[in-house]
Order: sequence, then structure tokens, then C-alpha cells
Amino acid sequence: MGLGAVIVASLFIVKAVFIGVIVVAVVVGLWELTSRLQERKGIKAPLVPLAVGGAAMVVAGYVRGTEGAWVAMSLTALAVLVWRMTEPPEGYLKDVTAGVFAAFYVPFLATFVALMLTADDGPRRVLTFLLLTVVSDTGAYAIGWRFGKHKLAPRISPGKTREGLVGAVTFAMAAGALCMEFLIDDGAWWQGLLIGLAVAASATLGDLGESMIKRDLGIKDMGTLLPGHGGIMDRLDSLLPTAPVVWLLLVVFVGSG
Repeated sequence: MGLGAVIVASLFIVKAVFIGVIVVAVVVGLWELTSRLQERKGIKAPLVPLAVGGAAMVVAGYVRGTEGAWVAMSLTALAVLVWRMTEPPEGYLKDVTAGVFAAFYVPFLATFVALMLTADDGPRRVLTFLLLTVVSDTGAYAIGWRFGKHKLAPRISPGKTREGLVGAVTFAMAAGALCMEFLIDDGAWWQGLLIGLAVAASATLGDLGESMIKRDLGIKDMGTLLPGHGGIMDRLDSLLPTAPVVWLLLVVFVGSG
């Protein structure tokens, strides 16, 4: 809760400070992901070009928009290919493949949060994105814990249930209607229903996606930085894939602002 308060405060006080928060989260997330890949699979995705390129990606997205984000992503991928050439060729293909995947999965998806922030009502767009994702996760947990009986994807995440998914959809749609009506300029409640539905789907898929990665690596958590919650990546799993979804739907419904 304290961490969340700091993040929200930075969002509404100085936009540039919140960009710094995104950059820190991206770099720590990349460190966790590349560390686990090397420990469990012997895959050496080069962290230095990923961290530098990831930070540049977020800043470029904020300053230059989608064009800047794509250029930074391309240069980061190129830097990964070149950086890995300084080591022996054995394992080159798997290392650079993992590096490009990490660049897309963490900083590129996070860049859409920075893109949301560029709008005139940017802080409220980002707050809407954060609220809907958290509410979706909370609804899934609350309803799944109380009423969950039918497994959603037992081989990937045994704790997730179909009832929990219904809870995520219901909570997110309700929160979406309220956010679009009262937080977003020119927003309408029915748009919030659609955004909430999309958020519940993307957040659930994001959670399952990281569960697949962790099962493949044979680990429970990506890190230990957040006691009781795992690492940064364990908190970003549903946020990262949801960011481009919310950004796109807000642009479609109310414009880029």
C-alpha cells in the first residue's frame, strides 16, 4: 500500500517522476527475468543493452510517441545482437532470442503506460489503467477464493478458476464504467464496460503467461524484493499486457488527447 501511494503521488505531482518510476520498474524487472533465465536454463540474455535500451524505450515513448517507442525497440534488439557477439558463439541464438523477447515483454509493453501519460488527462488515464487491473485481480481472487470450484487452466495455474474469471470480469466492468464516467474526459460508462471486459481478459492472460514462464523455469516467484508478493515481475505480470490494451481502447474511444 505504501509503494502504491508513492506511485500514485508521483503520477499526479510531476509526470517526469512517474516516468522515472516506470524506468526503475522496467530495469528491475529485466534484472529479475534475465537472472532467472541464466540460473534455471543457462540462457545469458545480455542485461546491459536491455536495461539501457529499456529505459530509452520508455523515455522515447513519452517524448516521441509510438514512433519513438518502435525505433528504441528496434535499436535495443540490434544492441542485444551485437553485444552478445563479444562472447563465444555457443548458445548465441537462444541468448539473443531470449534478449529480444525480454525487450518486448518488459520495457516495450511498459512504454504504453508512458504513452497514456502524454495525454492532457494522462494521469487519470494511467490511474484508470492501474485501478482496473488491480480491481480485476482482486475480483478474481475474492470470487475464486469464495466460490471457485472449476479450474480455469489447471496445468498452468491450479489456483485460477472459472468463477474467479467471472469475478474479474464483473468487478473490472463495474470499475471501468465508473472510471470512464468520472475520470476520463469525454468518456462514457458503456465504453468503460468494454474496457473493463478487455482488461479482465488481458490481465488474466498476462498472469497465465507469466505462470507458463515460471513453470518452465521451475520457480514459484521471479524474485524476493517484495516480501509476500515475490519480485517486481510477479506484480507486473497482469499490468504489462494490459497497458497496450487500455491505451488503444482509450485512443479509439476518446482520442490520444
